[in-house]
Amino acid sequence: MDTLELIRTFREVAQRGSFSMAARSLDVSKANVSKYVAELETRLGVRLLNRTTRTVSLTDAGSLLLARSTPVMEMFELTRLELQQRARKPTGRVRLTAPHGLAQFDLPQLLGEFMQTYPEVHLSLDLNNRMVDMVDEGLDIALRVGRIQDSTLIVRKLKRIEFVVCATPAYWDQRGLPGHPDDLADHDALTYSLLGNQPEWRFEIDGQIQSVPVRSRMDATDAGPLVGLALHGLGAVCLPRPMVQHHLDSGALVATLQDYSPRDVWLYAAYTQRRHNSAALKALVAFLEAKWREE
Repeated sequence: MDTLELIRTFREVAQRGSFSMAARSLDVSKANVSKYVAELETRLGVRLLNRTTRTVSLTDAGSLLLARSTPVMEMFELTRLELQQRARKPTGRVRLTAPHGLAQFDLPQLLGEFMQTYPEVHLSLDLNNRMVDMVDEGLDIALRVGRIQDSTLIVRKLKRIEFVVCATPAYWDQRGLPGHPDDLADHDALTYSLLGNQPEWRFEIDGQIQSVPVRSRMDATDAGPLVGLALHGLGAVCLPRPMVQHHLDSGALVATLQDYSPRDVWLYAAYTQRRHNSAALKALVAFLEAKWREE
């Protein structure tokens, strides 16, 4: 039994002056009440109650514990009620992480809509492209784009993401438009640093996911510089379609190999626990899932 529960039992006996009345109030047996008080006395090394066959009174040590434990128990009860409220009503802080690319598109707008819907929720957003340890870094939700691999995480699929290979029309005219992923061996690639020194792009070929090595001309930790270099005709990029859709619509970039885009890539929300998540966390995941499903 934890110490707070033992103190709670002792306080009930002290305030009611009876083991029997305390047992009825706590809905436990009189024997258990006596056992819990005795255990607390053993832990503290002092007698807290004087007992006779008819009366119970506080020792000097018991009077001190009763007085000193009052603000502690009041704070514990207040905290318990607040936590239960957070389990029922979206309030408090939610810490989430997302890749930089999402912040350049509709994520800020969606988070703004969520905050208007749930004004008692505070969001803390950490933008980075690395895979983080959510427990070590105290994160509630991770929004990520890619394949879902970590079996220890609870994952909610939000939206399927299409990756597109694209470059400027001038680049394709000069180097040739690839018709098959293997043709990329003859091209300069602009790649994510996370792909390492031997980067590969993934494609779905004949129903199977295959990794195709590419020759990186430059790598970066964020998509922004890669898109900028692609617009200058310095190579091809392979990025989620939303990151380059504006340039595709304008004709500044031209996509190819769309038929080979893998279908197992998702924008997903990951969190570490299936049970006892806060109402705010549940509300945010459900909100994003509904909004992205509408697209």
